[in-house]
Amino acid sequence: MAGSLSSFEGYDIFLNDVKTRIRAAQVKAKLAVNQELVLLYWQIGREILTRQQQQGWGAKVIDQLSKDLRQEFPEMKGFSARNLKYMRAFAEAYDDQQIVQQAAAQIPWFHNCVLLDKVKDPQIRQWYSQKTIENGWSRSVLVHQIESDLHKRQGSAITNFDRALPQPQSDLAQALLKDPYHLEFLGIAEEVQERDLENALLHHMRDFLLELGVGFAFLGNQYPLTIGGEDFYLDLLFYHVRLHCYVVIELKMTGFKPEYSGKMNFYVAAVDDLLRSPGDQPTIGLILCKSKNQTIIEYSLRDMNQAIGVSTYHLGDQLPLPVQDKLPPIEVLQEQLEQIPNDKEPIN
Repeated sequence: MAGSLSSFEGYDIFLNDVKTRIRAAQVKAKLAVNQELVLLYWQIGREILTRQQQQGWGAKVIDQLSKDLRQEFPEMKGFSARNLKYMRAFAEAYDDQQIVQQAAAQIPWFHNCVLLDKVKDPQIRQWYSQKTIENGWSRSVLVHQIESDLHKRQGSAITNFDRALPQPQSDLAQALLKDPYHLEFLGIAEEVQERDLENALLHHMRDFLLELGVGFAFLGNQYPLTIGGEDFYLDLLFYHVRLHCYVVIELKMTGFKPEYSGKMNFYVAAVDDLLRSPGDQPTIGLILCKSKNQTIIEYSLRDMNQAIGVSTYHLGDQLPLPVQDKLPPIEVLQEQLEQIPNDKEPIN
């Protein structure tokens, strides 16, 4: 058989088995359905891993397998040695096919490569996989979330949601807020005024919405409310389409102060009375501060009736270099793009 190696005991049988698996997957889905593709890659990776462990095959078997598979399937671009190494690493990271089917196979293959490269903890990797499924993150968004340590920031704001909101909205709202929020994309200094911060956010609203998370719809800045014959203005007003509630955001260029919670309590109550419809859930208020003292915040929120959270933001150094510089070479990207059918969205 062309390309076979006598030094690898049982290699010819292994190669034929891999070819059979590939043909079966082609018949079933023509490798167009992402779930079948990822599962196939896991199966190949598992076989490589198992035979290397049990039969003592060295690293060179991957180069040989790449050569033989490319010869057998010249129309397919997913069998480079580099991608086969990803398959092996993928199988090593996920030792249960059921887990692969439930999570990893629900996201594009190259998303899985990103997770393998950037997230070493299995539980954290599973967390990002699930969030990718829930939110439909593109590859670049996934990289951004990993680089900004989203798993550490999500749900970490100090709030009174457990007392002010009914279940399950309280848990959902708590998971919605982050601390800190990364606003480096604004490119502004720490010394600017609150209005400057607000204007910068308006000019970078797309980036701000990305940082806020999926589900936020922007309704306006300096949103006017007339209460008792006087005019008041909300810094930023959003509606969250998944929580079905208004979200008021107040921006502060100082550390948290007790009086901020009183003002926010007033704003949230007013939005509930003036804007909230019968189908809406209770309004949420978020105070974004330069810094915070947990004890002071907890005392300030203790007797507040409205749902209020307090988070910090970061205006420091720019985010890391463009994420594409940290991803696998273009060869892998091209391989994955060529395997996506025309009626499917390309892997970002």
